[in-house]
Amino acid sequence: MRILVLGGTSFVGRAVVGEALTRGHTVTTLNRGLTGPDVPGVEAVRGDRSHDGGLDALHGRSFDAVVDPSGLVPADVLRTARILAPGTGFYAFVSSVSVYPDWKSVPVDERSPVHPGEPDEEGDPADHRRYGPRKVGCEQAVHLVYPRDRALVVRPGTIVGPYDNIGQALWWLDRISRGGTVLAPGEPSRPLQLLDVRDLARFVLGRVENWASGVFNTVPDGPNTTMGAWLGHAVTATGSGAELHWVADEVLLAREVLPWWEMPLWLPDLPENAAAWATSGAAAAAAGLTCRPVSETVADTWRWLASGGRATSMPNLPPVGMGEVRERRILRTALAGR
Repeated sequence: MRILVLGGTSFVGRAVVGEALTRGHTVTTLNRGLTGPDVPGVEAVRGDRSHDGGLDALHGRSFDAVVDPSGLVPADVLRTARILAPGTGFYAFVSSVSVYPDWKSVPVDERSPVHPGEPDEEGDPADHRRYGPRKVGCEQAVHLVYPRDRALVVRPGTIVGPYDNIGQALWWLDRISRGGTVLAPGEPSRPLQLLDVRDLARFVLGRVENWASGVFNTVPDGPNTTMGAWLGHAVTATGSGAELHWVADEVLLAREVLPWWEMPLWLPDLPENAAAWATSGAAAAAAGLTCRPVSETVADTWRWLASGGRATSMPNLPPVGMGEVRERRILRTALAGR
């Protein structure tokens, strides 16, 4: 197939490109050339879809399908879809489970209410305050141009793996690689749903090859690891011998530790987080999504990181991870209270 990937140089886009090339497809990428190097083997086209003139390179081009893992602003997606529609038969869009506003009700599935969205909303892609509603608007933009039987929407949750551009998993690997006593948040039995970026790419390409449409929460169908197992895999992969010291939610909240960002992947056991790790992936599993062992993902990510890989952080996100001084202070307090 002739496949166009919008972006294609970092994390999800890079994994999609790699999977497509492995499957023997002809891949063209469209990006500004700013995020990272092009994957060898692609036809790299420069463009900026935030304005009409930035898509001139696509006029008159035809592709069997487009995969869009980088759409953040609905108007940009709408503009792109309209230009591609005359010559491209199928549109696959990578959305997010952030389209769902309510994480108190278990489980969250594809029928759960989503944020209100506007398919022509403009805005700064670096403004993450409207990330969820804008992803809804992006989905609407795709469906406004492409019939639902010629469009695929996938809604991943927490994605991990090589070429990570968020940095949460990478922070844990880096911290644990330095050894010593490591502050571990909450309960080691806390469930997690983590999807390897390569499994996401494999699912998307499998659907694209058959023009198989639909809307899917692309998450493991149920928790596939725990916080304790995740951090244990990191200790094993790095060979650091780090010692995990578990600190209760209430202690971390009393010290105003910022969940998710300051303590990556940690969500305290609060009512508003009841469904955070209970997103239904049943539909995706029935459609062929399979997930490799989390230990394999951790080992491969560490191998990439240790060989010089670095996160290309997304703009305007909070800093990832806790500083060493703050970690030592909290650990000192927690150890004293044993």
